[in-house]
Amino acid sequence: MSGHSKWATTKHKKAAIDAKRGKLFAKLVKNIEVAARTGGPDPSGNPTLYDAIQKARKNSVPVDNIDRAVKRGGGVGGDAVDYTALMYEAYGPAGVAILIECLTDNRNRSASDVKVAVTRNGGTMADVGSVSRIFDRKGVVEVAKEQGGRTLSEDDLIEATLDADPEDIADEGESFRVVSDPSVVVEVRKAVQAAGLDYESAEVQFVPQYHQAIDSKDQAEKLFKLLDAIEDLDDVQTVYSNEDVPDEISAQLDAED
Repeated sequence: MSGHSKWATTKHKKAAIDAKRGKLFAKLVKNIEVAARTGGPDPSGNPTLYDAIQKARKNSVPVDNIDRAVKRGGGVGGDAVDYTALMYEAYGPAGVAILIECLTDNRNRSASDVKVAVTRNGGTMADVGSVSRIFDRKGVVEVAKEQGGRTLSEDDLIEATLDADPEDIADEGESFRVVSDPSVVVEVRKAVQAAGLDYESAEVQFVPQYHQAIDSKDQAEKLFKLLDAIEDLDDVQTVYSNEDVPDEISAQLDAED
């Protein structure tokens, strides 16, 4: 759920993987609760909830967990929690810009936890607006390249989504990211589905206007340690960052793992 997918896909020990999966499930469930609370518990009339459920399913969140999250968010039962959305800004090694998106029921706890995670791991908190100004809110639909026994091309996606007016289609290796104005992300997702294609996720994200180069393996290791520490916080939903890690440095990191 962050900008550093190359690192996120690197395999660690099973215990660490299980711990991360548990935290990911919790974040995806929280997204469902908030979407249901905001737009109602019926996914057919609440596209944000529809897409939150789809993302949870794609990440193997159990159906019972999803159903309970919809009910809690929709006010069915007495255990609903009201979350507040907060945004924090920071800088990491090599001047990498970091946006930290939280959903919390305790503002003071979130502010303290984020500050500690950033400053203890080589980062610095940034003034409000200094980081967010280099990110734009965009609709992002992720589509896997391998679909039903065939490999999608960029041209296939251009043809499928042309009428929905996407701004860009980016090749992410195993998938494509269809970037659009936030107001048409649902239309882009529906266009993908209408073409008979499956999609991994459809949501509004913060996309950097430019990327900051990482020049060494040491810088990359320090940055990813910081990003992992931030993402590990219970109140943090999503971390956006603008690093550009060259393939050769990514390969060195993968070889060590």
